[in-house]
Amino acid sequence: MSKEENLECSFCGRKKAETDLLIAGMDAHICDKCIEQAHGIVEEEISEAKSTSLSKDLILKKPKEIKEFLDQYIIGQDETKKAMSVAVYNHYKRLLQSKDKDEVEIEKSNIVLVGETGTGKTLVARTIARMLNVPFAIVDATVLTQAGYVGEDVESILSRLLQAADYNVEKAERGIVFIDEIDKIARKGDNPSITRDVSGEGVQQALLKLLEGAVVNVAPKGGRKHPEQKFIEVNTKDILFIAGGAFSGIEKNISKRLNMQAVGFGASLEEDAIDHNNLLQYITPLDLKSFGLIPEIIGRLPVLSYMNPLDATTLRAILTEPKNSIIKQYTKLFGMDDVEFTIDDEALGYIVSKAVEYKLGARGLRSLCEAIFTDAMFELPSKDDKEFNVTKKYAEAKLTNSTLKKLRAAS
Repeated sequence: MSKEENLECSFCGRKKAETDLLIAGMDAHICDKCIEQAHGIVEEEISEAKSTSLSKDLILKKPKEIKEFLDQYIIGQDETKKAMSVAVYNHYKRLLQSKDKDEVEIEKSNIVLVGETGTGKTLVARTIARMLNVPFAIVDATVLTQAGYVGEDVESILSRLLQAADYNVEKAERGIVFIDEIDKIARKGDNPSITRDVSGEGVQQALLKLLEGAVVNVAPKGGRKHPEQKFIEVNTKDILFIAGGAFSGIEKNISKRLNMQAVGFGASLEEDAIDHNNLLQYITPLDLKSFGLIPEIIGRLPVLSYMNPLDATTLRAILTEPKNSIIKQYTKLFGMDDVEFTIDDEALGYIVSKAVEYKLGARGLRSLCEAIFTDAMFELPSKDDKEFNVTKKYAEAKLTNSTLKKLRAAS
């Protein structure tokens, strides 16, 4: 028998004649079957290591704990915080589930938030991303157009997420994307467009594959300005999409639907009276369809929630109560110059009344405070005065009619 025929695999002991391939090393041999088996073990170990490292980065809490965390930063909006907490918890439970072939596959729960401007839609999404320790990107839907037209392609959404994740693809694939102004890409007419609707219906159709889950080629620096760059493959299957919009005028659709239900033999006399000051609480996917979102995109945003309008009590609480409230921020700013900052209750009430009167929302509170405190922030760092007390009279003097007109025009 020749020396070659005596060769055998050092791992399984098979003779050369029993193998398709026998690879020689320094003092050992390995057959093709052992190579395949070893390759399978290595792949499994790598995927497990990745899953473990990503699950360590992910700080997953129970829905009640998520809501308690949101309560520290967001006043009111209990219904939205509950819906968001459950949706986010279920989404990340889905990511951490084992990959057995026979196991039930959990679908993704993308979210759509409807609410007036300044009610905290973006703040809710940003706060959840901070708590979970995952990459977070905010994208404005108004700049998106269909591929080939002037504007940004839909894939640029993922470029922002990659940047937020420091170009770590695995991390980006577990991130959160907040698509703001989703209502601005509503279909322009009631009928499916005969001509191109490149920044409306066309964008909605382009978004479908991203929302549902697909492997997308993403230009890391944006597509058109750097055509020579290599594309990065990103799988959107595990990315949570939160869409937000004011949907200005959708109350008419809701009111029309509610009035139709309240007429005829099917109407119930015992039903609660309709709250006409907050019609958004009655919103359904049908109203989004009437507004101009296509049924396919509504189906891919299964969790629908609303933001309550902000009344005077809520605005007053926003000023002082959250962990990062506006007044606490100014106290910190003045404190850095060793100035003790205080504000009277009457002055706070005056700021809130102006925000309500001019319908400036939570963002307006910040604008009003800036207008009142700017002179003090300019002068006090150079002075020896170490106390600054804001009274209602001082606030009224700083908020002249011309200042209020500017703020109202900017809102």
